[in-house]
Amino acid sequence: MENFNVSVILPIKSSSPAWFDDYFNKAITSLTTQKTSINELIIVHTDETNLIEFLDNYDFSGLNVNRLVWTNTPNFAEQINYGVNQSKSEWISIFEFDDEYSNIWFKNVKKYSEIYPDVDVFLPIVVDTDQLGKFVGFTNEGTFALNIANEIGILTNEILQDFQNFQISGMVIKKSKYDTYGGLKPSFKLTFGYEFFLRLTYNTAKIMSIPRIGYKHTNLRDGSIFWNYRNGDEVLSKEEAKFWIDSAKKEYFFIQDRKINFES
Repeated sequence: MENFNVSVILPIKSSSPAWFDDYFNKAITSLTTQKTSINELIIVHTDETNLIEFLDNYDFSGLNVNRLVWTNTPNFAEQINYGVNQSKSEWISIFEFDDEYSNIWFKNVKKYSEIYPDVDVFLPIVVDTDQLGKFVGFTNEGTFALNIANEIGILTNEILQDFQNFQISGMVIKKSKYDTYGGLKPSFKLTFGYEFFLRLTYNTAKIMSIPRIGYKHTNLRDGSIFWNYRNGDEVLSKEEAKFWIDSAKKEYFFIQDRKINFES
């Protein structure tokens, strides 16, 4: 089997939800059944006792797994940065424990990276589902709309000024670009992915969506940031949503003016 020089970064906060095992099994299976093998799976997890015991006893079916213990307050963006910092691979992919890769995703990225060596980031077409698996919508497909994209399939800074529905989970990015332009900024609670894309495109990184479904994303999951706004006491007002979007637009010019944590 061919190998793709990529590290998959998987941050985990807790194994306490009752549905954790089922989602995690599906996520790992989506890696072990890839048509092209990967270099490694880097799991950045907290020191929760049950989670450590679960991972100690889990059968990863031959995957090269590098586990890193995160001892600070759990934070998705910071845990991703830490995992990326430990990787020695040419490419990086961001993964979530309740998501799934298409089994041809890394094979497709490898092919596209050989044909388009100037592309720095490849985005999958993402199928969004709710916690029960019900279809919600698609993400990253907007680059193929003629009235949006000047170059079909390419995500630009101009597109991002008007459209924010683009997903970092599942993407594959050159590690050198991640390092050069700085990692995810955890200070952006709701829009760190959006700010990251703005920063990349501002610095002329080339982002391409691959026109095939490559990733399944569980949206509005219990315990996620947005779940609290939908089902908890918090309500995401139009004003707050606008604040986070506007803040990202003001921030992305600066690579590291806010602290980016690469250490546990």
